Amino acid sequence: MAAVYQALHRRVSSLVCRLHSTYVRKMRYLNQLKEDDSLCRQAQTSGTFYLFHNLSPFLQKVGKKYLVPQLSAAEMQGILEKFQEAEQWMEKSVLIGCSDEHRPHFALDLGALDKSVIESELQGSFTDLRKALFVVDGKDSPLLASAQSLLRWHDSHQYCSKTGQPTQKNPAGSKRVCHASGVTYYPQVSPVVITLVSSGSRCLLARQPSFPPGMFTALSGFCDLGENVEEAVRREVAEEVGLEVESLRYSASQHWPFPSGSLMIACHALVGAQPAQISVDTLELEEARWFGLEEIVEGLKREPSSSKQDDGSFLPWFPPRQAIAHQLICEWVQQQTA
Repeated sequence: MAAVYQALHRRVSSLVCRLHSTYVRKMRYLNQLKEDDSLCRQAQTSGTFYLFHNLSPFLQKVGKKYLVPQLSAAEMQGILEKFQEAEQWMEKSVLIGCSDEHRPHFALDLGALDKSVIESELQGSFTDLRKALFVVDGKDSPLLASAQSLLRWHDSHQYCSKTGQPTQKNPAGSKRVCHASGVTYYPQVSPVVITLVSSGSRCLLARQPSFPPGMFTALSGFCDLGENVEEAVRREVAEEVGLEVESLRYSASQHWPFPSGSLMIACHALVGAQPAQISVDTLELEEARWFGLEEIVEGLKREPSSSKQDDGSFLPWFPPRQAIAHQLICEWVQQQTA
């Protein structure tokens, strides 16, 4: 029996090592592409491309599913040949990842070209990212979100803030350089805390005026300069709903491209067993209120399209499973029913 156990242990250890090595090799290859311009240009000839048009990703509907096509370099050239300056467009692509087989993935925004020509050629449509994230396969959502954030960053950093001179992107899109001043700019991530406040058998959800009718979610806000996560959570809860956090715990994190490249840091926060009345900051929120377990469970089942009632009001519904707020709410439900 001992011999069998040892043999099994060796096989499992070997598998773990191989998986680890695959990940390490992939990360090091991506880093090489970011640092070696000639290698990255060569990789563009064998890579795949995700298309955007004014930051909206290209999707194809097959049956009831929405697919995110990956175009080869040859297919890209075939499309770009219908327009002028095809070579110039390939230079605008940005590196967003690669497969385990080291096939690099790039994103390219063709916003200055005729959208209808591209859609007709590829039999699909450019779709607003807010909708796309919730209809495509789960493995594609993070890639589209990262791609849009990087493309948006390049679009808004074409000039040096010190000299006003144009900046130049490297082939991978991992940085921009102002040759006049020597300043190098790198994409930055903005930390955002998103917090599910609870007290006993209730949790607190809120909505902003810009939300779709009936949608409630967890509180969120950008971290201020110099704040840590705990301080940001306590401040946001105090500012938005007038409650004081007694304790909090980290849950998970998620990249979120709205309004730009944000890192959502999800936490659970507890307030007193007998919390004071909610005091809503009307500059930030339209409404905030406590929800019981039964109402949360029903809201998780509800679709936005079915939330409208006969009198024109809307029943509460919550963010879909791709959003980290959904995970926070589900974790709270599991804790309540444990």
